[in-house]
Parts: sequence; C-alpha cells; structure tokens
Amino acid sequence: MKIISLNVGRPRLVVRDGRPVSTGIFKKPVAGRVMLRTLNLDGDRQADLAVHGGPFKAAYAYPSEHYAFWREELDGAELPWGMFGENFTTEGLEEAAVNIGDRFRIGTAEVTVTGPRMPCYKLGLKFGREDIVKRFLASGRTGLYFSVRREGEVGAGDEIELVARDEHHVTVADIFRLYTRDEGDVEMLRRAVAVEALPESWRERFRRRLGEPPPAG
Repeated sequence: MKIISLNVGRPRLVVRDGRPVSTGIFKKPVAGRVMLRTLNLDGDRQADLAVHGGPFKAAYAYPSEHYAFWREELDGAELPWGMFGENFTTEGLEEAAVNIGDRFRIGTAEVTVTGPRMPCYKLGLKFGREDIVKRFLASGRTGLYFSVRREGEVGAGDEIELVARDEHHVTVADIFRLYTRDEGDVEMLRRAVAVEALPESWRERFRRRLGEPPPAG
C-alpha cells in the first residue's frame, strides 16, 4: 500500500446558483515532503468546518483503483489525481479491506481510520454536474478519513504500513452500508457502536437504531 499522489488546496470561491460559495475541494498534487498535522496537511484547509475537517477528518484518502471506474462511468472524463478532493490518492487501500480504528504509519506520521466520506453538494461543484453526488453514493466508492495519532512528514511514494488492526473488524464499507442500506443488521450495529475510533456522531446514530440510550455523562 502506498500514496500515489499527495494533494492539497486552500479554500476558493465558486459560484452556485448565482451566489459565491467557499470550498476547499479543489486539491492539486504537490511534490516533496509535507507535514501532516492534527487538523490537516500544511498548505491544505477546509472551508466549512461544521461538516469538513476537524480531528476525525484531518486527511482524506481515495483509492486510485476507483479512477478507472469513474472514467468509464463519466464517459472518459479527464480525472487528474485529487479530483475527488482527496489529500492522499492511494494504491492498495480499499474500503472493504480497511477497518475503522486500523492504524497506519505513513512517512513519519501515524494515522487512524475514522470513517467513510459522505459527499455534499460541493463535489458537484468540482465536477460541474449535480448528479455526481448521487452517483458517488450509489457506487459505494467513498474513500476514507484519517485522524492523526502522531504528526509527521508524508509524501507521494510513501508506503502505507499497517501498525494495528482494530479488534471489532468493522470496515469502512460496513459503516457506509449501515448508513445507506442495512439498517436492521443488529449485530453489525452493535460492533460499530463499540469502535472507539468511529466519531461519536456516527455511534450515536447507530445507538438510536438499536434503541440504546446515550452514554452517561
């Protein structure tokens, strides 16, 4: 597993329905080593911190393997690395094989997998087509978010080394499936709630599905 491309970008204004919208989804590949910090990469920022960024979404990874699917799906559209707003375009790191809570070493940094990406309308702004959000969700090709356990330098070509597997074995794909389709999978819902690396907003959603009260305190 490795990083194929390292991509960063700062928020810019684009027009939607005649109004300016700030978005950080426009990422460009960069060369050399970049510091990965608790909230983001140096040179990278998120525009709407209410739904993007934060410690559970410090960096976003998207598998390079998905690009072939999207080129066919979108009639041969040109899709440079970073097109999905990802910080890491990866090889060998796919949603069905990675657990929430898995820890990886990348360069001198260490990260933890925290969840799938649920896109907003800004993905449509990037692609110039509103149907991409629906297509993205239907594909299940979500990519995944990392939190940062240890800050460090990362760069294109770095190996993504597995440090530890989470014992609950709930994959990124499992969380997406629970969110979008299999609401009645009680056993998987219980396992998901037990994964400490999963953001509390996800765990609370799944507790409600199970009819469980929120944790005390």
